Amino acid sequence: MSTKSTKGIWKVISASSMGTMIEWYDFYIFGSLAVVISTKFFPSDNPTAAFLSTLATFAAGFVVRPFGALFFGRLGDLIGRKYTFMVTLLLMGGATFLIGCIPSYETIGFMAPLLVLILRLLQGLALGGEYGGAATYVAEHAPVGQRGYWTSWIQTTATVGLFISLMVILATRNILTPEQFDEWGWRVPFWVSIIMVFVSYLIRKNMDESPVFAKAKAEGKTSTNPLKESFGNRYNLKFVLLALFGATMGQGVVWYTGQFYAMNFMKTVMSIDSSQVDTLLGISLILGTPFFILFGWLSDKVGRKYIMMGGMLLAILLYRPIYKSMYETTSVKNKTEMVEKTTLITELKENKKQTMDSIYTTNKEFADGTTLLEVKTVSLENGKAMVVDGKAKVETKTTIKINTADQWALIFLVFVQVLFVTMVYGPIAAFLVEMFPVKIRYTSMSLPYHVGNGIFGGLLPAISTYFVINAKEAGDPEFYLEGLWYPIVIASICFVIGMVYIKNKDKNTHI
Repeated sequence: MSTKSTKGIWKVISASSMGTMIEWYDFYIFGSLAVVISTKFFPSDNPTAAFLSTLATFAAGFVVRPFGALFFGRLGDLIGRKYTFMVTLLLMGGATFLIGCIPSYETIGFMAPLLVLILRLLQGLALGGEYGGAATYVAEHAPVGQRGYWTSWIQTTATVGLFISLMVILATRNILTPEQFDEWGWRVPFWVSIIMVFVSYLIRKNMDESPVFAKAKAEGKTSTNPLKESFGNRYNLKFVLLALFGATMGQGVVWYTGQFYAMNFMKTVMSIDSSQVDTLLGISLILGTPFFILFGWLSDKVGRKYIMMGGMLLAILLYRPIYKSMYETTSVKNKTEMVEKTTLITELKENKKQTMDSIYTTNKEFADGTTLLEVKTVSLENGKAMVVDGKAKVETKTTIKINTADQWALIFLVFVQVLFVTMVYGPIAAFLVEMFPVKIRYTSMSLPYHVGNGIFGGLLPAISTYFVINAKEAGDPEFYLEGLWYPIVIASICFVIGMVYIKNKDKNTHI
Protein backbone atom coordinates (compact mmCIF):
# COMPACT_ATOMS: atom_id res chain seq x y z
CA MET A 1 0.00 0.00 0.00
CA SER A 2 1.18 3.50 -0.71
CA THR A 3 1.42 6.15 2.01
CA LYS A 4 -1.44 8.01 0.39
CA SER A 5 -3.74 5.00 0.40
CA THR A 6 -2.79 4.20 3.99
CA LYS A 7 -3.62 7.74 5.09
CA GLY A 8 -6.88 7.57 3.20
CA ILE A 9 -8.05 4.36 4.77
CA TRP A 10 -6.96 5.46 8.24
CA LYS A 11 -9.20 8.49 7.86
CA VAL A 12 -12.06 6.23 6.80
CA ILE A 13 -11.47 3.84 9.71
CA SER A 14 -11.15 6.64 12.26
CA ALA A 15 -14.41 8.29 11.18
CA SER A 16 -16.31 5.01 10.87
CA SER A 17 -14.91 3.54 14.08
CA MET A 18 -15.62 6.53 16.26
CA GLY A 19 -19.28 6.60 15.28
CA THR A 20 -19.67 2.85 15.60
CA MET A 21 -17.89 2.83 18.96
CA ILE A 22 -20.26 5.52 20.28
CA GLU A 23 -23.28 3.55 19.09
CA TRP A 24 -22.00 0.46 20.90
CA TYR A 25 -21.33 2.59 23.99
CA ASP A 26 -24.92 3.82 23.88
CA PHE A 27 -26.24 0.31 23.37
CA TYR A 28 -24.11 -1.26 26.12
CA ILE A 29 -24.69 1.35 28.84
CA PHE A 30 -28.08 -0.26 29.39
CA GLY A 31 -26.56 -3.72 29.90
CA SER A 32 -23.71 -2.42 32.06
CA LEU A 33 -26.25 -0.76 34.39
CA ALA A 34 -28.84 -3.58 34.25
CA VAL A 35 -28.58 -4.31 37.98
CA VAL A 36 -29.22 -0.63 38.87
CA ILE A 37 -31.85 -0.05 36.16
CA SER A 38 -33.89 -3.00 37.44
CA THR A 39 -34.52 -1.04 40.65
CA LYS A 40 -35.49 2.19 38.87
CA PHE A 41 -37.86 1.33 36.03
CA PHE A 42 -39.54 -1.83 37.32
CA PRO A 43 -41.62 -2.71 40.41
CA SER A 44 -39.34 -3.32 43.42
CA ASP A 45 -41.55 -5.95 45.07
CA ASN A 46 -39.69 -8.81 43.37
CA PRO A 47 -36.00 -8.01 42.67
CA THR A 48 -35.46 -11.23 40.66
CA ALA A 49 -38.45 -10.51 38.41
CA ALA A 50 -37.32 -6.88 38.04
CA PHE A 51 -33.83 -8.00 36.96
CA LEU A 52 -35.24 -10.52 34.49
CA SER A 53 -37.56 -7.79 33.13
CA THR A 54 -34.54 -5.53 32.67
CA LEU A 55 -32.69 -8.28 30.79
CA ALA A 56 -35.78 -8.86 28.65
CA THR A 57 -35.90 -5.13 27.82
CA PHE A 58 -32.17 -5.28 27.08
CA ALA A 59 -32.84 -8.25 24.78
CA ALA A 60 -35.68 -6.38 23.03
CA GLY A 61 -33.11 -3.96 21.64
CA PHE A 62 -31.30 -6.92 20.12
CA VAL A 63 -34.40 -8.63 18.76
CA VAL A 64 -35.42 -5.54 16.76
CA ARG A 65 -31.96 -5.16 15.19
CA PRO A 66 -32.82 -7.32 12.13
CA PHE A 67 -35.66 -4.91 11.31
CA GLY A 68 -33.19 -2.03 11.50
CA ALA A 69 -30.90 -4.05 9.22
CA LEU A 70 -33.69 -4.40 6.64
CA PHE A 71 -34.84 -0.79 6.83
CA PHE A 72 -31.46 0.93 6.90
CA GLY A 73 -29.76 -1.73 4.76
CA ARG A 74 -32.27 -0.98 2.00
CA LEU A 75 -31.58 2.76 2.37
CA GLY A 76 -27.84 2.13 2.30
CA ASP A 77 -28.08 0.20 -0.95
CA LEU A 78 -30.41 2.80 -2.49
CA ILE A 79 -28.96 6.17 -1.44
CA GLY A 80 -25.51 5.33 -0.09
CA ARG A 81 -23.51 4.21 2.96
CA LYS A 82 -22.57 7.62 4.33
CA TYR A 83 -25.99 9.25 4.76
CA THR A 84 -27.58 6.10 6.14
CA PHE A 85 -25.25 5.69 9.07
CA MET A 86 -25.45 9.43 9.77
CA VAL A 87 -29.16 8.87 10.50
CA THR A 88 -28.49 5.79 12.65
CA LEU A 89 -25.94 7.71 14.73
CA LEU A 90 -28.39 10.53 15.54
CA LEU A 91 -31.24 8.11 16.27
CA MET A 92 -29.10 6.08 18.66
CA GLY A 93 -27.73 9.13 20.45
CA GLY A 94 -31.14 10.70 20.93
CA ALA A 95 -32.68 7.50 22.32
CA THR A 96 -29.80 6.96 24.73
CA PHE A 97 -29.97 10.50 26.11
CA LEU A 98 -33.73 10.22 26.64
CA ILE A 99 -33.40 6.94 28.59
CA GLY A 100 -31.37 8.94 31.10
CA CYS A 101 -34.25 11.42 31.41
CA ILE A 102 -37.13 9.01 32.12
CA PRO A 103 -38.62 9.35 35.64
CA SER A 104 -38.53 6.24 37.85
CA TYR A 105 -41.28 3.65 38.29
CA GLU A 106 -42.17 5.17 41.65
CA THR A 107 -42.84 8.51 39.93
CA ILE A 108 -44.78 7.58 36.78
CA GLY A 109 -45.64 3.89 37.30
CA PHE A 110 -45.87 1.57 34.29
CA MET A 111 -45.12 4.42 31.89
CA ALA A 112 -41.47 4.12 33.00
CA PRO A 113 -40.81 0.58 31.69
CA LEU A 114 -42.96 1.31 28.61
CA LEU A 115 -40.90 4.39 27.67
CA VAL A 116 -37.66 2.50 28.32
CA LEU A 117 -38.84 -0.31 26.04
CA ILE A 118 -39.77 2.11 23.22
CA LEU A 119 -36.39 3.88 23.38
CA ARG A 120 -34.60 0.54 23.63
CA LEU A 121 -36.35 -0.56 20.43
CA LEU A 122 -35.23 2.65 18.69
CA GLN A 123 -31.66 1.90 19.80
CA GLY A 124 -31.93 -1.56 18.30
CA LEU A 125 -33.24 -0.21 14.99
CA ALA A 126 -30.35 2.27 14.83
CA LEU A 127 -27.70 -0.34 15.58
CA GLY A 128 -29.28 -2.62 12.99
CA GLY A 129 -28.39 -0.05 10.35
CA GLU A 130 -25.05 1.08 11.75
CA TYR A 131 -22.79 -1.97 11.73
CA GLY A 132 -23.49 -3.13 8.18
CA GLY A 133 -22.87 0.40 6.91
CA ALA A 134 -19.59 0.82 8.76
CA ALA A 135 -18.25 -2.62 7.82
CA THR A 136 -19.27 -2.21 4.18
CA TYR A 137 -17.85 1.31 4.03
CA VAL A 138 -14.43 0.24 5.36
CA ALA A 139 -14.28 -2.95 3.25
CA GLU A 140 -15.05 -0.99 0.08
CA HIS A 141 -12.10 1.30 0.82
CA ALA A 142 -9.70 -1.55 1.72
CA PRO A 143 -7.10 -2.95 -0.73
CA VAL A 144 -7.68 -6.45 -2.09
CA GLY A 145 -6.15 -9.11 0.15
CA GLN A 146 -6.24 -6.90 3.25
CA ARG A 147 -9.95 -6.65 4.00
CA GLY A 148 -9.73 -8.90 7.06
CA TYR A 149 -7.08 -6.68 8.59
CA TRP A 150 -8.76 -3.34 7.90
CA THR A 151 -12.32 -4.38 8.78
CA SER A 152 -11.06 -5.91 12.04
CA TRP A 153 -10.55 -2.35 13.29
CA ILE A 154 -14.33 -1.92 13.07
CA GLN A 155 -14.67 -5.16 15.05
CA THR A 156 -12.79 -3.62 17.98
CA THR A 157 -15.36 -0.85 18.31
CA ALA A 158 -17.95 -3.01 20.08
CA THR A 159 -15.44 -4.03 22.74
CA VAL A 160 -14.06 -0.49 23.03
CA GLY A 161 -17.62 0.82 23.38
CA LEU A 162 -18.27 -1.63 26.21
CA PHE A 163 -14.95 -0.71 27.83
CA ILE A 164 -15.70 3.03 27.70
CA SER A 165 -19.18 2.42 29.11
CA LEU A 166 -17.61 0.58 32.06
CA MET A 167 -15.01 3.33 32.59
CA VAL A 168 -17.65 6.12 32.52
CA ILE A 169 -19.71 4.19 35.07
CA LEU A 170 -16.66 3.61 37.28
CA ALA A 171 -15.65 7.28 37.11
CA THR A 172 -19.19 8.37 37.98
CA ARG A 173 -19.31 5.93 40.92
CA ASN A 174 -15.96 7.22 42.22
CA ILE A 175 -16.94 10.90 41.94
CA LEU A 176 -20.32 10.47 43.64
CA THR A 177 -21.31 8.81 46.90
CA PRO A 178 -23.11 5.43 46.63
CA GLU A 179 -26.35 7.19 47.63
CA GLN A 180 -25.92 9.89 44.96
CA PHE A 181 -25.12 7.32 42.27
CA ASP A 182 -28.15 5.23 43.22
CA GLU A 183 -30.42 8.29 43.34
CA TRP A 184 -29.45 10.08 40.10
CA GLY A 185 -25.78 9.43 39.19
CA TRP A 186 -26.61 6.32 37.14
CA ARG A 187 -28.24 8.70 34.62
CA VAL A 188 -24.94 10.51 33.90
CA PRO A 189 -23.50 7.87 31.48
CA PHE A 190 -26.68 8.19 29.38
CA TRP A 191 -26.39 11.97 29.28
CA VAL A 192 -22.67 11.92 28.41
CA SER A 193 -23.40 10.12 25.14
CA ILE A 194 -25.02 13.17 23.57
CA ILE A 195 -21.66 15.01 23.59
CA MET A 196 -19.88 12.08 21.90
CA VAL A 197 -22.65 11.74 19.32
CA PHE A 198 -22.37 15.43 18.39
CA VAL A 199 -18.57 15.17 17.91
CA SER A 200 -18.98 12.03 15.79
CA TYR A 201 -21.67 13.70 13.69
CA LEU A 202 -19.30 16.56 12.85
CA ILE A 203 -16.60 14.07 11.78
CA ARG A 204 -18.91 11.90 9.70
CA LYS A 205 -20.46 14.90 7.97
CA ASN A 206 -17.18 15.49 6.11
CA MET A 207 -16.73 11.89 4.91
CA ASP A 208 -16.99 10.93 1.24
CA GLU A 209 -19.18 8.18 -0.12
CA SER A 210 -17.67 4.72 -0.62
CA PRO A 211 -15.79 4.74 -3.98
CA VAL A 212 -17.13 1.30 -4.92
CA PHE A 213 -20.74 2.34 -4.29
CA ALA A 214 -20.20 5.76 -5.95
CA LYS A 215 -18.85 3.99 -9.05
CA ALA A 216 -21.77 1.56 -9.14
CA LYS A 217 -24.23 4.44 -8.76
CA ALA A 218 -22.56 6.47 -11.51
CA GLU A 219 -22.77 3.47 -13.83
CA GLY A 220 -26.43 2.86 -12.94
CA LYS A 221 -25.65 -0.53 -11.38
CA THR A 222 -27.26 0.00 -7.98
CA SER A 223 -30.29 -2.02 -6.97
CA THR A 224 -33.81 -0.63 -7.37
CA ASN A 225 -35.23 -3.19 -4.92
CA PRO A 226 -32.50 -4.42 -2.52
CA LEU A 227 -34.90 -6.44 -0.34
CA LYS A 228 -36.28 -8.42 -3.29
CA GLU A 229 -32.85 -9.01 -4.79
CA SER A 230 -31.38 -10.02 -1.42
CA PHE A 231 -34.08 -12.38 -0.19
CA GLY A 232 -36.30 -13.06 -3.20
CA ASN A 233 -33.38 -14.42 -5.21
CA ARG A 234 -32.90 -18.08 -4.29
CA TYR A 235 -29.16 -18.04 -5.06
CA ASN A 236 -28.49 -15.01 -2.85
CA LEU A 237 -30.87 -16.22 -0.12
CA LYS A 238 -28.80 -19.41 0.14
CA PHE A 239 -25.76 -17.32 1.10
CA VAL A 240 -27.80 -15.23 3.56
CA LEU A 241 -28.91 -18.42 5.35
CA LEU A 242 -25.40 -19.86 5.26
CA ALA A 243 -24.00 -16.65 6.77
CA LEU A 244 -26.57 -16.85 9.56
CA PHE A 245 -26.57 -20.54 10.50
CA GLY A 246 -22.94 -21.24 9.60
CA ALA A 247 -21.25 -18.20 11.15
CA THR A 248 -23.11 -15.31 12.81
CA MET A 249 -25.42 -17.43 15.00
CA GLY A 250 -22.46 -19.06 16.77
CA GLN A 251 -20.43 -15.85 16.71
CA GLY A 252 -23.31 -14.04 18.41
CA VAL A 253 -23.59 -16.40 21.39
CA VAL A 254 -19.81 -16.60 21.87
CA TRP A 255 -19.64 -12.79 21.79
CA TYR A 256 -22.32 -12.22 24.43
CA THR A 257 -21.20 -15.05 26.68
CA GLY A 258 -17.64 -13.72 26.82
CA GLN A 259 -18.71 -10.21 27.75
CA PHE A 260 -22.27 -9.67 28.96
CA TYR A 261 -23.03 -13.06 30.43
CA ALA A 262 -19.64 -13.06 32.17
CA MET A 263 -20.42 -9.63 33.64
CA ASN A 264 -23.94 -10.54 34.80
CA PHE A 265 -22.70 -13.88 36.14
CA MET A 266 -20.08 -12.22 38.35
CA LYS A 267 -22.49 -9.55 39.61
CA THR A 268 -25.62 -11.61 40.21
CA VAL A 269 -24.57 -15.26 40.64
CA MET A 270 -21.17 -14.71 42.28
CA SER A 271 -22.35 -11.51 44.09
CA ILE A 272 -19.05 -9.70 43.45
CA ASP A 273 -18.95 -5.94 44.04
CA SER A 274 -20.06 -4.08 40.87
CA SER A 275 -17.04 -1.78 40.75
CA GLN A 276 -14.66 -4.74 41.02
CA VAL A 277 -16.48 -6.55 38.21
CA ASP A 278 -16.37 -3.47 35.95
CA THR A 279 -12.65 -3.03 36.65
CA LEU A 280 -11.60 -6.62 36.01
CA LEU A 281 -13.81 -6.87 32.92
CA GLY A 282 -12.28 -3.62 31.64
CA ILE A 283 -8.75 -5.02 32.12
CA SER A 284 -9.72 -8.25 30.31
CA LEU A 285 -11.10 -6.23 27.38
CA ILE A 286 -7.95 -4.10 27.12
CA LEU A 287 -5.79 -7.25 27.05
CA GLY A 288 -8.04 -8.97 24.51
CA THR A 289 -8.82 -6.16 22.05
CA PRO A 290 -5.54 -6.33 20.03
CA PHE A 291 -6.41 -9.93 19.12
CA PHE A 292 -9.31 -8.69 16.94
CA ILE A 293 -6.67 -7.13 14.70
CA LEU A 294 -4.43 -10.21 14.89
CA PHE A 295 -7.14 -12.65 13.84
CA GLY A 296 -8.49 -10.26 11.19
CA TRP A 297 -4.99 -10.02 9.71
CA LEU A 298 -4.47 -13.77 10.00
CA SER A 299 -7.75 -14.43 8.18
CA ASP A 300 -6.28 -12.63 5.13
CA LYS A 301 -3.44 -15.18 5.15
CA VAL A 302 -5.13 -18.48 6.00
CA GLY A 303 -8.83 -17.82 5.33
CA ARG A 304 -11.74 -16.83 7.55
CA LYS A 305 -13.37 -20.22 8.14
CA TYR A 306 -10.94 -22.10 10.39
CA ILE A 307 -10.26 -19.13 12.67
CA MET A 308 -13.99 -18.54 13.28
CA MET A 309 -14.78 -22.25 13.67
CA GLY A 310 -11.78 -22.70 15.98
CA GLY A 311 -13.09 -19.96 18.28
CA MET A 312 -16.51 -21.64 18.44
CA LEU A 313 -15.04 -25.08 19.15
CA LEU A 314 -12.85 -23.79 21.99
CA ALA A 315 -15.86 -22.03 23.52
CA ILE A 316 -18.01 -25.17 23.28
CA LEU A 317 -15.37 -27.31 25.00
CA LEU A 318 -14.15 -24.86 27.64
CA TYR A 319 -17.13 -22.78 28.81
CA ARG A 320 -18.22 -25.13 31.61
CA PRO A 321 -14.69 -25.66 33.03
CA ILE A 322 -14.06 -21.89 32.87
CA TYR A 323 -17.26 -20.91 34.67
CA LYS A 324 -16.86 -23.65 37.27
CA SER A 325 -13.37 -22.31 37.99
CA MET A 326 -14.72 -18.72 38.18
CA TYR A 327 -17.39 -19.72 40.69
CA GLU A 328 -15.13 -21.90 42.86
CA THR A 329 -12.37 -19.27 42.94
CA THR A 330 -14.46 -16.73 44.83
CA SER A 331 -17.00 -18.94 46.64
CA VAL A 332 -16.85 -18.15 50.39
CA LYS A 333 -17.62 -21.82 51.06
CA ASN A 334 -14.01 -22.49 50.07
CA LYS A 335 -12.60 -19.75 52.34
CA THR A 336 -11.80 -19.60 56.06
CA GLU A 337 -14.04 -17.16 57.93
CA MET A 338 -12.48 -15.08 60.73
CA VAL A 339 -15.44 -15.52 63.08
CA GLU A 340 -14.12 -13.10 65.69
CA LYS A 341 -14.37 -10.25 63.16
CA THR A 342 -17.98 -10.94 62.16
CA THR A 343 -20.38 -8.12 63.07
CA LEU A 344 -24.19 -7.94 63.00
CA ILE A 345 -26.11 -4.67 63.17
CA THR A 346 -29.90 -4.59 63.51
CA GLU A 347 -32.03 -1.51 62.84
CA LEU A 348 -35.58 -0.43 62.10
CA LYS A 349 -35.85 1.86 59.09
CA GLU A 350 -38.68 3.55 57.24
CA ASN A 351 -38.83 2.57 53.56
CA LYS A 352 -40.03 4.57 50.55
CA LYS A 353 -43.58 3.32 51.08
CA GLN A 354 -43.46 4.86 54.57
CA THR A 355 -43.75 1.47 56.25
CA MET A 356 -41.09 -0.03 58.48
CA ASP A 357 -38.40 -2.57 57.58
CA SER A 358 -36.22 -4.56 59.93
CA ILE A 359 -32.69 -4.53 58.50
CA TYR A 360 -29.92 -6.96 59.51
CA THR A 361 -26.45 -6.01 58.25
CA THR A 362 -23.76 -8.67 58.56
CA ASN A 363 -20.07 -8.05 57.84
CA LYS A 364 -17.73 -11.02 57.45
CA GLU A 365 -14.00 -11.21 56.85
CA PHE A 366 -12.04 -14.18 55.53
CA ALA A 367 -8.42 -15.19 56.05
CA ASP A 368 -7.43 -14.46 52.43
CA GLY A 369 -8.67 -10.84 52.55
CA THR A 370 -12.13 -11.42 51.05
CA THR A 371 -14.97 -9.50 52.71
CA LEU A 372 -18.71 -10.16 52.59
CA LEU A 373 -21.52 -7.71 53.28
CA GLU A 374 -25.01 -9.18 53.66
CA VAL A 375 -28.01 -6.88 54.05
CA LYS A 376 -31.20 -8.73 54.93
CA THR A 377 -34.36 -6.62 54.79
CA VAL A 378 -37.52 -8.00 56.45
CA SER A 379 -40.67 -6.08 55.48
CA LEU A 380 -42.92 -5.49 58.48
CA GLU A 381 -46.69 -5.24 58.78
CA ASN A 382 -48.16 -4.20 62.12
CA GLY A 383 -44.84 -4.93 63.77
CA LYS A 384 -44.56 -8.47 62.35
CA ALA A 385 -42.87 -9.89 59.26
CA MET A 386 -45.08 -9.43 56.19
CA VAL A 387 -46.20 -12.77 54.73
CA VAL A 388 -46.39 -13.21 50.93
CA ASP A 389 -47.40 -16.58 49.44
CA GLY A 390 -47.05 -18.20 52.84
CA LYS A 391 -43.50 -16.95 53.40
CA ALA A 392 -42.03 -13.97 55.23
CA LYS A 393 -41.09 -11.23 52.78
CA VAL A 394 -37.30 -11.06 53.06
CA GLU A 395 -34.90 -9.46 50.60
CA THR A 396 -31.24 -10.42 50.90
CA LYS A 397 -28.47 -8.55 49.11
CA THR A 398 -24.95 -9.95 49.27
CA THR A 399 -21.85 -8.09 48.11
CA ILE A 400 -18.45 -9.81 48.08
CA LYS A 401 -15.20 -7.91 47.70
CA ILE A 402 -12.49 -10.27 46.51
CA ASN A 403 -8.75 -10.15 47.10
CA THR A 404 -6.14 -9.25 44.49
CA ALA A 405 -5.20 -12.86 43.68
CA ASP A 406 -8.82 -13.78 42.99
CA GLN A 407 -9.24 -10.67 40.84
CA TRP A 408 -6.32 -11.66 38.62
CA ALA A 409 -7.65 -15.21 38.39
CA LEU A 410 -10.98 -13.87 37.13
CA ILE A 411 -9.24 -11.44 34.76
CA PHE A 412 -7.42 -14.39 33.19
CA LEU A 413 -10.60 -16.50 32.90
CA VAL A 414 -12.57 -13.64 31.31
CA PHE A 415 -9.60 -12.81 29.04
CA VAL A 416 -9.67 -16.40 27.72
CA GLN A 417 -13.35 -15.93 26.85
CA VAL A 418 -12.54 -12.63 25.12
CA LEU A 419 -9.95 -14.52 23.03
CA PHE A 420 -12.74 -16.81 21.79
CA VAL A 421 -14.70 -13.65 20.92
CA THR A 422 -11.80 -12.19 18.92
CA MET A 423 -11.43 -15.42 16.93
CA VAL A 424 -15.08 -15.57 15.87
CA TYR A 425 -15.59 -11.82 15.54
CA GLY A 426 -12.32 -10.50 14.12
CA PRO A 427 -12.75 -11.97 10.59
CA ILE A 428 -16.57 -11.85 10.39
CA ALA A 429 -16.97 -8.43 8.73
CA ALA A 430 -14.67 -9.31 5.82
CA PHE A 431 -16.31 -12.74 5.59
CA LEU A 432 -19.80 -11.22 5.27
CA VAL A 433 -18.85 -8.39 2.92
CA GLU A 434 -17.17 -10.80 0.50
CA MET A 435 -20.25 -13.01 0.29
CA PHE A 436 -22.45 -10.44 -1.45
CA PRO A 437 -22.29 -8.13 -4.52
CA VAL A 438 -22.00 -4.33 -4.12
CA LYS A 439 -25.55 -3.42 -5.11
CA ILE A 440 -27.22 -5.47 -2.33
CA ARG A 441 -24.30 -5.85 0.09
CA TYR A 442 -25.51 -3.51 2.85
CA THR A 443 -28.91 -5.27 3.01
CA SER A 444 -27.69 -8.84 2.49
CA MET A 445 -24.90 -8.82 5.08
CA SER A 446 -26.79 -6.78 7.69
CA LEU A 447 -29.68 -9.21 8.12
CA PRO A 448 -27.74 -12.42 8.98
CA TYR A 449 -25.35 -10.42 11.16
CA HIS A 450 -28.13 -8.87 13.21
CA VAL A 451 -30.28 -12.00 13.41
CA GLY A 452 -27.24 -13.95 14.61
CA ASN A 453 -26.15 -11.28 17.08
CA GLY A 454 -29.44 -9.60 17.85
CA ILE A 455 -31.70 -12.61 18.33
CA PHE A 456 -29.45 -15.59 19.09
CA GLY A 457 -26.86 -13.49 20.92
CA GLY A 458 -29.11 -10.81 22.39
CA LEU A 459 -31.49 -13.29 24.02
CA LEU A 460 -28.58 -15.05 25.76
CA PRO A 461 -28.41 -13.02 29.03
CA ALA A 462 -32.15 -13.35 29.69
CA ILE A 463 -32.43 -17.05 28.71
CA SER A 464 -29.25 -18.12 30.49
CA THR A 465 -30.08 -16.17 33.67
CA TYR A 466 -33.55 -17.78 33.66
CA PHE A 467 -31.96 -21.26 33.42
CA VAL A 468 -29.64 -20.46 36.33
CA ILE A 469 -32.47 -19.18 38.56
CA ASN A 470 -34.65 -22.23 37.81
CA ALA A 471 -31.77 -24.64 38.51
CA LYS A 472 -31.00 -22.85 41.79
CA GLU A 473 -34.61 -23.05 42.94
CA ALA A 474 -34.64 -26.75 42.03
CA GLY A 475 -31.64 -27.33 44.33
CA ASP A 476 -29.09 -28.20 41.64
CA PRO A 477 -25.62 -27.93 43.29
CA GLU A 478 -24.11 -26.78 39.97
CA PHE A 479 -27.01 -24.44 39.14
CA TYR A 480 -24.56 -21.73 38.05
CA LEU A 481 -23.48 -23.78 35.01
CA GLU A 482 -26.97 -24.39 33.59
CA GLY A 483 -27.10 -21.07 31.73
CA LEU A 484 -24.19 -22.19 29.56
CA TRP A 485 -26.22 -24.84 27.75
CA TYR A 486 -27.79 -22.17 25.55
CA PRO A 487 -24.54 -20.81 24.01
CA ILE A 488 -22.99 -24.30 23.88
CA VAL A 489 -25.90 -25.81 21.92
CA ILE A 490 -26.26 -22.84 19.52
CA ALA A 491 -22.50 -22.67 18.87
CA SER A 492 -22.36 -26.45 18.33
CA ILE A 493 -25.07 -26.34 15.65
CA CYS A 494 -23.35 -23.40 13.95
CA PHE A 495 -19.95 -25.13 14.11
CA VAL A 496 -21.26 -28.25 12.32
CA ILE A 497 -23.03 -26.24 9.58
CA GLY A 498 -20.03 -23.93 9.11
CA MET A 499 -17.53 -26.76 8.88
CA VAL A 500 -19.61 -28.64 6.31
CA TYR A 501 -20.83 -25.82 4.04
CA ILE A 502 -18.48 -22.82 4.30
CA LYS A 503 -15.47 -22.79 1.99
CA ASN A 504 -12.26 -21.54 3.55
CA LYS A 505 -11.21 -19.47 0.53
CA ASP A 506 -13.83 -18.60 -2.04
CA LYS A 507 -12.16 -17.32 -5.20
CA ASN A 508 -15.48 -15.83 -6.35
CA THR A 509 -15.74 -13.36 -3.50
CA HIS A 510 -17.44 -10.08 -4.33
CA ILE A 511 -16.08 -6.58 -3.82
